[in-house]
Amino acid sequence: MYRVSTAADQRLLSAAELAGMDGQKVTVHGMIQRIRRLGWGAFVVIRRHDGLLQCVIGRDGNEELIDGLAEEQSVQITGLVKNAKIKDKSINPNSVEIQVEEVEVISVPAEHPPVDLSKKILDLHIDTNLDLRPLSLRHPVERARLKISEAFALAFSEFLRGQGFTEIRTPKIGVAGAEGGANIFTVDYFGRPAFLAQSPQFYKQMGVGIYERVFEIGPVFRAEPHQTSRHINEYTSLDFEMGFVKDHTDVMLMETALLKYCINFIQETCAPELALLDADMPVIGDDIPVVTLAEAHEIAGKVTGRDYSDEPDLEPEEERALCTYSAENWNSDFVFVTHFPTEKRPFYTKDDPENPGTTLGFDLLFRGLEVTTGGQRINDYQEQIDKMAAMDLNPGDFESYLQAHKYGLPPHGGLAIGLERITARLLGVDNIRLTTMFPRDIKRLTP
Repeated sequence: MYRVSTAADQRLLSAAELAGMDGQKVTVHGMIQRIRRLGWGAFVVIRRHDGLLQCVIGRDGNEELIDGLAEEQSVQITGLVKNAKIKDKSINPNSVEIQVEEVEVISVPAEHPPVDLSKKILDLHIDTNLDLRPLSLRHPVERARLKISEAFALAFSEFLRGQGFTEIRTPKIGVAGAEGGANIFTVDYFGRPAFLAQSPQFYKQMGVGIYERVFEIGPVFRAEPHQTSRHINEYTSLDFEMGFVKDHTDVMLMETALLKYCINFIQETCAPELALLDADMPVIGDDIPVVTLAEAHEIAGKVTGRDYSDEPDLEPEEERALCTYSAENWNSDFVFVTHFPTEKRPFYTKDDPENPGTTLGFDLLFRGLEVTTGGQRINDYQEQIDKMAAMDLNPGDFESYLQAHKYGLPPHGGLAIGLERITARLLGVDNIRLTTMFPRDIKRLTP
């Protein structure tokens, strides 16, 4: 019998901390990313929790050790910290290396990796990249993309907590889809049909009656048979819902401040990753331009020479044209589009009383792509019942959801941001599979 001491220090030294320990002896561990053997010894770059760390081994007395080292071995290294000038952007920018005194090889791979992770650019076909995802994600560029995604989600959470939001966790298996339609996955739930959640929408609205302001970061599922660079069938949705709004513009104002915070946070905490990826981060001023759908059609028509006036939604070509126009004329990579037709928005979206047939909903476009959908919701019970009936929905199928309305809800609204999609736009990545750890699409269930 033995006890585990709560006093044991399990914390890992960061590269920033190592940079302040010049001349001190430390022990670190990691996996060998690459080896550069020279006449006098070797540079061994190890992959750690927070990036790459360069280690220098002299050959004198270490010939057998150096010759036996290989990529993807797990090692523990003891040596002296030394400040050094390192030009390689993929190596942590704190200009620190370890002058090695001891190396312990902890484990070795069963096979040599089929991909050269020492290359600055992985240069794999996307299918090969995804097939070898447990390995390809070890490359600095792939790791950096996911670190940006992590930072965005962390900033999203931090900002909203500071604005009085409470984090909630909602079911991912239910009896009805928030968005309706055929793009919903059916599962066998102990002999009963159930569905994978398309959105936490219903539960967010219920949460407004509990906490007033709520948010969630979690997976959502869309059974859309699309094989495009902008669609996957399981993605991470960043959702919030807020009560006591005057209309949808309150939600847009909150998102503007949120995005500004997230972008600043990424720039402050992920400078090495941004430099490695050569990312062009956007600047958000005090506001984001806002146009109605009708105005968006008119602007896109001027840019492309086409007539979109009869379209009930934005075509992909329009999204690109409108973002180009916004960047050139309003100095903004972002642009809000409001007042979509009632029939193109979900049944819980509030109609604009001053513009019948349109809704108090919006999309946010960013660098040619929609990254957010949001708006004001219906909070009045009878109004929601009437709209369901107008859209040929049976209120009886939504009895538990309607409890929130029946027993009182304040005016409220919210939005959802696709994490993988907005990360791809921030980094200029064409395919959101490359900002997804293990993507799921119509053809891919592994790894």
